[in-house]
Amino acid sequence: MCEKGDSGKGDLPTKSDMDHVELRERRDTDTVPSGDTRLYRRRWLILLLFSSYSLCNAFQWIQYGIINNIFMKFYNVSSFAIDWLSMIYMLTYIPLIFPVTWLLERKGLRVIALFAASINCAGTWIKVASVQPDLFWVTMLGQFTCSFAQVFILGMPSQVASVWFGSDEVSTACAIGVFGNQLGVAIGFLLPPVLVPNVEDIGELAQHIRTMFFITAGVASLIFLLVVFVFQDRPERPPSPAQVALREMPTGQNSYMASIARLFCNKPFILLLISYGLNVGCFYAVSTLLNRMIIEHYPGEEVNAGRIGLTLVIAGVVGSLICGIWLDKTKTYKQTTLSVYLLSFVGMVIYAFTLNLGHLWVVFLTSGVLGFFMTGYLPLGFEFAVELTYPESEGTSSGLLNCSAQMFGIAFTIIQGKILDHFSTLAGNIFLCVFLFIGSIMTAFIKSDLRRQKANQKSQTNLNADSSMNSQDGKSLPVKEVKM
Repeated sequence: MCEKGDSGKGDLPTKSDMDHVELRERRDTDTVPSGDTRLYRRRWLILLLFSSYSLCNAFQWIQYGIINNIFMKFYNVSSFAIDWLSMIYMLTYIPLIFPVTWLLERKGLRVIALFAASINCAGTWIKVASVQPDLFWVTMLGQFTCSFAQVFILGMPSQVASVWFGSDEVSTACAIGVFGNQLGVAIGFLLPPVLVPNVEDIGELAQHIRTMFFITAGVASLIFLLVVFVFQDRPERPPSPAQVALREMPTGQNSYMASIARLFCNKPFILLLISYGLNVGCFYAVSTLLNRMIIEHYPGEEVNAGRIGLTLVIAGVVGSLICGIWLDKTKTYKQTTLSVYLLSFVGMVIYAFTLNLGHLWVVFLTSGVLGFFMTGYLPLGFEFAVELTYPESEGTSSGLLNCSAQMFGIAFTIIQGKILDHFSTLAGNIFLCVFLFIGSIMTAFIKSDLRRQKANQKSQTNLNADSSMNSQDGKSLPVKEVKM
């Protein structure tokens, strides 16, 4: 806040005169006024493009696992080898997220989007060349390439939302960004069992697999071209007071290593980091091993296994959107996150004890309940992290959350897989329930320090004062939404 200056009058100024001078001085000396924000219609196109290449990448994560038994037969490899085609997504993310978030800090969203779309496109074409029973290593190389692209995607929804969207719609935008990834997983559950039926003839099976890979490569190529010609780094004017403050922040304060150090000293964020990893790690394990769990109790139901996975994710999409809208309306981050976490635990318990009842409709129902809360938790974790860590980069906090999720996801998938091999699906699912319960307790202990909301409220107070001054001076307020 600038200091008060002399009124320049011979008479003693009144209190209203002094207030008037103070507001004018603040308005004139700020490099970017608090009220100088814009919402561009182009933000929806940017969000759609991001969601599209996120969808394409997420589809490939689960396309092998959901027809695990078919790829085992085609490539003549073990179930564990096919599981690694999903787990490679988790493993790749852990070491690479740090250089990628550093690159995001230095180069911005457009460069990250170009890397994501181009690498994902390259991976799809490598897999087109892998459709022979002796080329499992080639399909693994293609999947590794796509997993590399995922590092440029998974933590970006909150970054895209914050950079392009206003404070009253940022949580909804983040939920839509996560929606693209979830929809990709949903399609990954649905289409592979349809496109690649469990036929005995290896030549016919190869043709079905090749068709699926060609479709994926064509879609990835189209999305890459759209990103090249359409995707933009950031709007000319910031969309919210919090983004105004970030743009005015000295460069030294945005040092990547300093930001990482501050995040690891933030106790509420560390609790969220671990609890988020436990929840999403459980989701990764359930998704990767779903085919094995369903086939064990319902032999020959590969297509229904895919539909159950679809139900799991579509219910989560609905949950994500509802939670995002709810957060924008209420700002109750801690309460909503804790409630959804507890309900995820309850849903997992119900799913575990009803899977072996012999009724597929029950599995569909319980999977929907589980997905609504467990998958619906994803954008809540992102947005709660942004609130707890502001003004640190959204990409950095989200990247660390996803790194935690990948580490727990690998551990849970391997351990639950071994439990399925040596004990039962019930024992494996109870194993996940224990960790969801631990995560719920940790979430309850997170202190709700909503720093971004405080920054927006402070800026809004200044904006209201400046608006009053503009009205007195006969000046109009800036336009809220413009074409771009």
